[in-house]
Amino acid sequence: MKLDRLLAITMTLLNRPRVSATELAQRFEVSLRTIYRDMETINQAGIPIVSFAGSDGGYEIMSGYRLDKQVLTLEDFSSICSALRGVRSATDHADIDRLIERIGALMPEQTRVEGQAHVDLDFKPAPNDKEHFMSLHQAIRELHVVQFTYLDNKGSETERKIEPMGLFLKGYVWYVYGYCLTRADIRVFRLSRISGLKMLTESFVRRDYTLQEVEQKFMDRTDFLKVKAVLRFQPEVKTRVRDEFGFDPITINPDQTISLTAHFSSMDRAVQKILSYGSLVKVIEPPPLIHELKLHIRKMHELYDQIYDY
Repeated sequence: MKLDRLLAITMTLLNRPRVSATELAQRFEVSLRTIYRDMETINQAGIPIVSFAGSDGGYEIMSGYRLDKQVLTLEDFSSICSALRGVRSATDHADIDRLIERIGALMPEQTRVEGQAHVDLDFKPAPNDKEHFMSLHQAIRELHVVQFTYLDNKGSETERKIEPMGLFLKGYVWYVYGYCLTRADIRVFRLSRISGLKMLTESFVRRDYTLQEVEQKFMDRTDFLKVKAVLRFQPEVKTRVRDEFGFDPITINPDQTISLTAHFSSMDRAVQKILSYGSLVKVIEPPPLIHELKLHIRKMHELYDQIYDY
């Protein structure tokens, strides 16, 4: 337990500019005297700890000190390299190659032979997104405002001007988030819906938002359980159903059809998803969703009503 605490304290000091003894005592639920002894033990182990007095005092690791590479295990090195290769697949940035080489130089000799990645991460954007990705990546690094035309999920196009703050991958789709000067609020944009992207000479000061805060704002604004639907699928789409509704409990009926209760964030999304299964799915409830599907099916029938059958 003491060894675990010493390692955790060391990692905290490596990742923080200065930490007080009181904060460490509260975090690890030990006395101040124990923290003082721990600091002496870490010092004796060869990691130079500097203490500062006063109201803003605390402990720091001596500036310029480099932790010995053996703190990282073979699995740690392998995971870091796998993640970096994934980033490299997305950005095509030569700096990542050099970073992977530097990390490789830290690895023990046997690790370079045995330490093959157990997980291969491919974050590469779709071909249509790649050009946008690189331009946005540059704008984010250089703090330049960008302008583009954005197509929303209802087919409406708007001109947007944003301060891009970060790119992220979610559900195999790349997004950019930033402060939208057009809407005067934080927004998230799907790369595949962007066209006419231009990086402007206008620069900006990065606002105090994190990706986690942006995601939480989006989650709070969206009701993912708005539409509840009981569905019954034919056996031949069993694999697709498991892929797309894996989080929902699935029941296999005696006739091998598949029943489940699914949730959608809107009626439109429910209709789009259900229609994509064609005649291989039947909606059991709710009645409003069945009514909406009938309207869409009737309109589809009218589109093809004048076409002769062969």
